Amino acid sequence: MDSNLLKVFVAVANNKSISLGAQELGFAQSNVTSRIKQLEKSIGLPLFHRVPKGVLLTQEGEKLYRHAIEIVRRVETAILDMQNLDQQKKLIVGSTDCNAAVRISPFLIKLHEDFPNMQLELLTGTTRDMMKMILDYKVDIAFVSGDPKHEDLIVLQKYEEEIAILEPKEGKCQNVVLSFKKGCAYDEFLKNYYIQKGEIIEKSLAFGSLETILACVKSGMGKTLLPTNLVEKLGFKDDLKITKLDKKTAYIPTCLVCRKDYIPKIANYLKELEF
Repeated sequence: MDSNLLKVFVAVANNKSISLGAQELGFAQSNVTSRIKQLEKSIGLPLFHRVPKGVLLTQEGEKLYRHAIEIVRRVETAILDMQNLDQQKKLIVGSTDCNAAVRISPFLIKLHEDFPNMQLELLTGTTRDMMKMILDYKVDIAFVSGDPKHEDLIVLQKYEEEIAILEPKEGKCQNVVLSFKKGCAYDEFLKNYYIQKGEIIEKSLAFGSLETILACVKSGMGKTLLPTNLVEKLGFKDDLKITKLDKKTAYIPTCLVCRKDYIPKIANYLKELEF
């Protein structure tokens, strides 16, 4: 099977659009369309449903996608190895938004200083987002909350975090959990924490901004759980009631991970990096 056809297939599947896939690859849309048809003909099965707003993978397409992303990535890795590259030319970094707020800037600055010719790219989201990206080969390394147990991942570095429940400093706190998007490890931990204590949470409100969450906690809308260094970084240290949890209760380190089968060339450097 032609790996170039699979590369086109993956680009279209990721973008759910032939035109956007063509744009990503720098190809003409007609070229991409013909290559998808060629791949479907060689397999003998339809790979996409054509819908008004783009394309969606068929059941057969979803099965192929899992293999295709691995094949494409392995071919790219083989080409780099054959070129005898002794340095990382490009590094795509994934990070949780919480880690990005307190740690990512000095991390990227240090990388740029030590590898000025290396291209850097940053993607952010929740821990759930980062786990999916690293497993799907969409990022080379990722900062995630919690110690991942996935068999395909290895931990390059672990950063200890002091975790705390945050409530308004004055007045009564509503029995509401304020969280940062669905898939946030801190939100999931806090909800389970209250379930284990037998406490009923009235409701959960999700926000897309960490500053908004802390401001709402300050105003008495509810409570949340975050690392104390983040609270200090965002300037809310003196505005909130901070109940620190010991590591036996809440051990949620930030881990820098990569795939076992796609280890960056600068892995040893990353393991020792201080910033």
